[in-house]
Amino acid sequence: MPKTSRQGVLAVGNFIVDYVKVIDAYPAQDMLASILSESRSNGGGPYNVLRDLAAMKVEFPLAACGLVGNDPNGQWIKRDCQNHRIDVSLLHLSQDYPTSYTDAMTVQSTGRRTFFHCRGANAYFDVKHCSFSKTNARILHLGYLMLLDRLDSFEGGQTVAAKLLFNARSAGLETSVDMCSAMHPEFREIALSALPVIDHLTINEIEAGLTVGEVIDPKNSGWLLRTAEQLLSLGVKQTVTIHTEYGAVCATGDGLRLKQPSLKLPVGYSKGATGAGDAFAAGMLYGLHERFEIQERLRLAVCCAAACLQDPTPSKGLRPVKDCLALADQFGFGEF
Repeated sequence: MPKTSRQGVLAVGNFIVDYVKVIDAYPAQDMLASILSESRSNGGGPYNVLRDLAAMKVEFPLAACGLVGNDPNGQWIKRDCQNHRIDVSLLHLSQDYPTSYTDAMTVQSTGRRTFFHCRGANAYFDVKHCSFSKTNARILHLGYLMLLDRLDSFEGGQTVAAKLLFNARSAGLETSVDMCSAMHPEFREIALSALPVIDHLTINEIEAGLTVGEVIDPKNSGWLLRTAEQLLSLGVKQTVTIHTEYGAVCATGDGLRLKQPSLKLPVGYSKGATGAGDAFAAGMLYGLHERFEIQERLRLAVCCAAACLQDPTPSKGLRPVKDCLALADQFGFGEF
């Protein structure tokens, strides 16, 4: 990629307060489960990625761009970003809509989680909230497609998100995009509209499958690589990375085809998977910004995801880069 004077990551889109509740079991409808503990934390891909990168002690600038309510949750998000040296000059406060929030129910014994989401102000986040003349960031990371109602809407045959990404690339930023594993009636159409203005697509196997119209085996790295190649052929400019519980694959526009197994973690290690995909994305973004070879990016990304699992919240498990990488020496890698 060409050298540039631009530095840093501008994370754009969902800024959410997560209420993480650890429960004893997921109940059947009409039945009761016990909440064992609860905490408030950052939520939403852009917010999680920024907090992850801050915890990784990156030396490049971090900035937030989104829409939150002018309410206690919105003020909490703004203060939390400022406390972690994240620029909030493009984090807008809405007088009309409440801050988006999610109740994330995590089963204690398995770490599996289920989300109940209030869309709030994120639904009204628009191109007008993202002025690229006011940033010197090198990478724009947008998340999540399928969970930003205004950006997911179509105008003139393309989504508003595609227009935002076009504007970012025109201003000299590289674009990185993540999606939400949501059963959206226009999932495929929204994804396909954005692909030609995405430099780096980082998604899981569910989102990849919904985009190409298949149910993909998360253990089958060959199938995942074929899907990544298909997404490249549909317009992604530089890299398509698909991550699963078992590992990740990456296909590049210049012909590389790589895979990376996840860490071989012991039973009971995971305290919750909330935010693990965003931690993976943070590792990829760090490697991209610091010009790591792609195999090194994948290795760091699976280590960041493993670090995330140490805490039920999205970002409190993250550590400085060298400490994340040390997990590979501690546990080794599984089969993939």
